Amino acid sequence: MFSLNGSTFLNNTLTGVSKSLAQRKVSAPSVVVASVSSNGNAADRNVSVLMENTLKEMRENAPSPSQSQVTEIQPASTVGGGVEDVYGEDTATEDQYITPWTVTVASGYPLLRDPHYNKGLAFTLKERDAHFLRGLLPPVVVSQELQVKKMMASMRQYQVPLQRYMAMMDLQERNERLFYKLLIENVEELLPVVYTPTVGEACQKYGSIFRQPQGLFISLKEKGRILEVLRNWPEKKIQVIVVTDGERILGLGDLGCQGMGIPVGKLSLYSALGGIRPSACLPVTIDVGTNNEQLLNDEFYIGLRRRRATGQEYAELLDEFMNAVKQNYGEKVLIQFEDFANHNAFDLLAKYGTTHLVFNDDIQGTASVVLAGLITALNLVGGTLSDHRFLFLGAGEAGTGIAELIALEISKQTNVPVEEAREKIFLVDSKGLIVKSRVELLQHFKRPWAHEHEPVRTLLDAVKAIKPTILIGSSGAGRTFTKEVVEAMSALNEKPVILSLSNPTSQSECTAEEAYTWSEGRAVFASGSPFSPVEYNGKFYASGQANNAYIFPGFGLGLIISGAIRVHDDMLLAASEALAEQVSQENLDKGLIYPPFSNIRKISAQIAVRVAAKAYELEKVTRSLLLLSLTCRFGDSSATARAGEPRKICRKLYVQPQLPQLPLSQRQDMLSHCHFKSFLSCILCSVSYDELCV
Repeated sequence: MFSLNGSTFLNNTLTGVSKSLAQRKVSAPSVVVASVSSNGNAADRNVSVLMENTLKEMRENAPSPSQSQVTEIQPASTVGGGVEDVYGEDTATEDQYITPWTVTVASGYPLLRDPHYNKGLAFTLKERDAHFLRGLLPPVVVSQELQVKKMMASMRQYQVPLQRYMAMMDLQERNERLFYKLLIENVEELLPVVYTPTVGEACQKYGSIFRQPQGLFISLKEKGRILEVLRNWPEKKIQVIVVTDGERILGLGDLGCQGMGIPVGKLSLYSALGGIRPSACLPVTIDVGTNNEQLLNDEFYIGLRRRRATGQEYAELLDEFMNAVKQNYGEKVLIQFEDFANHNAFDLLAKYGTTHLVFNDDIQGTASVVLAGLITALNLVGGTLSDHRFLFLGAGEAGTGIAELIALEISKQTNVPVEEAREKIFLVDSKGLIVKSRVELLQHFKRPWAHEHEPVRTLLDAVKAIKPTILIGSSGAGRTFTKEVVEAMSALNEKPVILSLSNPTSQSECTAEEAYTWSEGRAVFASGSPFSPVEYNGKFYASGQANNAYIFPGFGLGLIISGAIRVHDDMLLAASEALAEQVSQENLDKGLIYPPFSNIRKISAQIAVRVAAKAYELEKVTRSLLLLSLTCRFGDSSATARAGEPRKICRKLYVQPQLPQLPLSQRQDMLSHCHFKSFLSCILCSVSYDELCV
């Protein structure tokens, strides 16, 4: 078996000693092979002999020292390992390409404590021998499939949702692979556990249930040192960051540092639903204090015990963070703002939207998923978006974000100015209907929605005055869609569209049962939190959930695969249209305006494709499609192969029996343009070609 820094790797038959090339600029890396062991199966021996013969030829034909292209990089050099993205690209320049040689393989007890590589009882007997695990595990080998079955049986025994949440977090901290397999295969059942509504309660009690950090905590104490803090994170190839300051966690208010549960939950969905590597995801909490007196007096609170910073002090910390992220991870890293208060959320999006790849899920993600539901609902109620009148309860991030995206879609469909499209949309806040007479006292993000209309104080009066066909709640104020409001909507419309979007369940404007009962079963209903099916007059109604998880994993994946550097509103519209297209006629017949979550990975892939295509259309990308197509072709030995799929190329060149007959020069050239770590994986892993290149 192959020795890497004194450890072993699976059951491969090649042994050797590594020599560090991490600080070298490499054209054709040299390899030192100590010996080839005689044990192992025939296929492994063939690969080993082939590897040895190839390396022997390379040594015999190696250029003289004067011809060598290998040069030492000075310690003061600024060239680092770089940030590899999904295409294998690196932030190092083309002529300073780094091919790391030193590979660390965990073994023994530390391997069982490493959540990224631990497989628990799924380690085979050969793997236990190779990794010095004999005696550290019970003798039985349990497949991952059986472990999933066991975990689900255990999860279903818990009666309290928070207990299920803690069990899932415990699993993620010790066996990441099993965690994601469990979540992917049982997404409809476990999504409410790892995210809304249970994550809200988890954040409220985060200090009491805190075990170990799952992300970066950046506080005012780190001001001036944020770049250093980012470099403390062990993973260097970050593609997605979800960051919160904890001021407006769901509908629960200021939870300060305890809002970390939100970025952790969001990023677990980026991986489970969007397929983004967990190691490429970074949860961050910006701790600037809290105004929550209960937390400040809580002995278990884990954040700064001070009032929340505002103004210049707050702005300077956020600015340092944004600049440090760009400096450390590059321009293509996606930064998702999560659960910031209204006044900061809009300002941050406006300030950094032109300089960074930023996305606010509360404003843009919610808007996109709601627009998708409305596009689908038109199949049930008839007409186009421009034929309807919209009334919102709530004029914060979600309400104004949804309203603006609806206006943009109407403008796009009818070729009218967006200002004219806004005239069909009315918003109600805590002081009543937003009208022109209030404009001087309104926050800047509410002013576009101040229409010429007499003042209206209550939601019920607004329904009677505006006569909306679609009622949308995003206030987080609890049961505000009263029986009188729903009955008024039903009197105005044969099929009233009612969206109760506030999270968690306790803050929802109304329940599914209330909506269907008070509308006599005529409502087209969806909610932000999940509700059980409702029986009314002998008929069952299954309500849809307008969950942002439909959008943000696929949206983020689309940005990453296209190499996008900015987010554009048209990308959000493309995501909405892609999601709406996934609703089948069978779903519509049941009154559903969203597809089942059981297909969420396929849905996310469809959204990613549409978002990436729109990014290319808008020229908001850094990657050439032509170059990308060239990198995926076998046989290209130019530098373009480096950004492609080196594992596939290496596997074809060195393992498939007909290809090793290629001239040494061609094999040597192909090797020099591959990540050497990937090359090792291809030569040494005893997995099939298809498994290797997934």
